[in-house]
Amino acid sequence: MHKIFANSLFVGKILKILPHCHSTNLVAAEMIQLGNVAEGALVYTDNQSNGRGQRGNIWESEPGMNLTFSLVLRPNFMDIKDQFNLNIMASVAITRMLKKEISGGVTVKWPNDIYVRDFKIAGILIENSVRSRKIEHSIVGIGLNVNQHKFKTPKATSMKELTLKHYDLLEVLEKTAIHLEKAYLDLRDSQSLIKMEYLNNMYWMEEPHLFKDSEVFIGRIKGIDPQGKLLVQRGDQEFAYDIKEVEFLE
Repeated sequence: MHKIFANSLFVGKILKILPHCHSTNLVAAEMIQLGNVAEGALVYTDNQSNGRGQRGNIWESEPGMNLTFSLVLRPNFMDIKDQFNLNIMASVAITRMLKKEISGGVTVKWPNDIYVRDFKIAGILIENSVRSRKIEHSIVGIGLNVNQHKFKTPKATSMKELTLKHYDLLEVLEKTAIHLEKAYLDLRDSQSLIKMEYLNNMYWMEEPHLFKDSEVFIGRIKGIDPQGKLLVQRGDQEFAYDIKEVEFLE
């Protein structure tokens, strides 16, 4: 364990740095199972071999170039029905941090990918453990493209590609941790206000685009429902979609 991040209250006060691991979320889960882990503990590696994204996708990350880390939280103030608000919190935190580094175009592609214009720069995977309808522990896994400049997918980008600057990974991690802590405290104060910020940052919000469910259609994103489902207007009707039920096309 390493202790750093003097500018935060609790996030990153305990930091476990690993030279390599399969998944920081799995390591964080093992730490929770082995005993009391302080809220705000971080597990970090810059070489993750089996990072997972939303929908079961693999997170592509070149060793030594990007941030892959997991944050342990204890949001026992939240009911299980409100768990999507943790996705909202983490997405808002990453967009806030990136907007200070990158000029223009930072958005949240539902449910929790971060885009700059039409290119993905970060992804979030949250795994919760529940007891008595309350969230006992939450593991917030984040992958953020920082210095990588070649990607297998043409729809990916990084901070370096966008700003032409090389970043110190631990400095970016500390900045991100501070924004996560602030967004988490904001969530405790007002879930409705942070949800409004998420909606204001949504990719394709109120724009006509092609989507696909059982067929291809033109729709407009109208927001999310209380469970975090995507609301899309199609003609004069509004539909609510869960993860894997709708695709963004163009």
